[in-house]
Amino acid sequence: MSESFHDIREAVRKLCAGFPGEYWRNLDRERSYPTDFVDALTNSGFLSALIPTEFGGSGLGVQEAGAILEEIHASGCNGGACHAQMYTMGTILRHGNNQQKETYLPKIASGELRLQAFGVTEPTSGTDTSRIRTTATRRADGYIINGQKVWTSRIEYSDLLLLLARTKPRESGKKPHDGISVFLVDIRDLQNQGLEIKPLRAMINHSACEVFFENMLVPTSGLIGKEGEGFRYILDGMNAERILLAHEAIGDARWFIDKAVGYAKDRVVFDRPIGKNQGVQFPIAENYAEMCAAQLMVQKAARLFDNQESCGKEANIAKYLASEASWRAGDTCMQTFGGFGFAEEYDIERKFRETRLFRTAPISSNLILSYIAEHVLGLPRSF
Repeated sequence: MSESFHDIREAVRKLCAGFPGEYWRNLDRERSYPTDFVDALTNSGFLSALIPTEFGGSGLGVQEAGAILEEIHASGCNGGACHAQMYTMGTILRHGNNQQKETYLPKIASGELRLQAFGVTEPTSGTDTSRIRTTATRRADGYIINGQKVWTSRIEYSDLLLLLARTKPRESGKKPHDGISVFLVDIRDLQNQGLEIKPLRAMINHSACEVFFENMLVPTSGLIGKEGEGFRYILDGMNAERILLAHEAIGDARWFIDKAVGYAKDRVVFDRPIGKNQGVQFPIAENYAEMCAAQLMVQKAARLFDNQESCGKEANIAKYLASEASWRAGDTCMQTFGGFGFAEEYDIERKFRETRLFRTAPISSNLILSYIAEHVLGLPRSF
């Protein structure tokens, strides 16, 4: 199953071979951005996989993009530094006007511009996006932005920001998400002009930041689509995001399982390889079975998305199953290695921290279960 799109996968593996564990360990210690890795992916055309050829991209589908990200993670690397560019640009592609597409997409594809930052989450709203407080007030020369975002990853290393803000109060619409608009913001010249970025120290090196907006001016040309319909626009990209990150989780699970199998074969305790013991064998075998099942759902969701069919259920289930499978595979790998699993040199503790994120972001496992219960099984709404 992991060998669909073989040529793409092989090319990604060769690229990732140039960025071994030592590269990522050094970045992790220093909380640095993997600029060389991102540049290599950009120059190879992998980050522009979903951009149509007319705008300088590869014109591929989510299935191919998922294969790219899966192999990055299966190789021990991390796509978290750049994966957002794959799915955030979809908002421009599907809902932007011709001028926005022609201005930005070719430059994103070439690497001249980076679109890595997505400003949605706020300290007081969490996953209840309808309650965001960041406002965009219209005036003659544009919109004045005031508010705050949190966990806005990679904004320090991005030229553009996709920003969600309220243009009308929550109470003014028929639905809670009415009155939310989405903006494409060129942030290169806005720091100290209404934009303040504060890095957050976190468990995972994803360059997360708090972002503050104080009377920041965004020209009217930055509005994507119609005012007040922004939440609907980003919903289109959420399924792609969940499918792509599910591929990353599958890649992590593959990496953990390969590591655990190799160590269990070679590690000798009490004059026998520990892999002979069923207490070691069975958890690894169980992880493999769980990964295979999750992988099938991930592939199904990606096919539906590329065929422009409804895939909300499949995208959510795929993300849930893949994130749970990768987390359990990581835990088994740590247990198999014992004390050595905690040593930096084996990269397991780093990958263990990285894969834990998938159970929380971009949507938590509990919220997915709530979605399945209400929208798939027809159970009463719980909140």
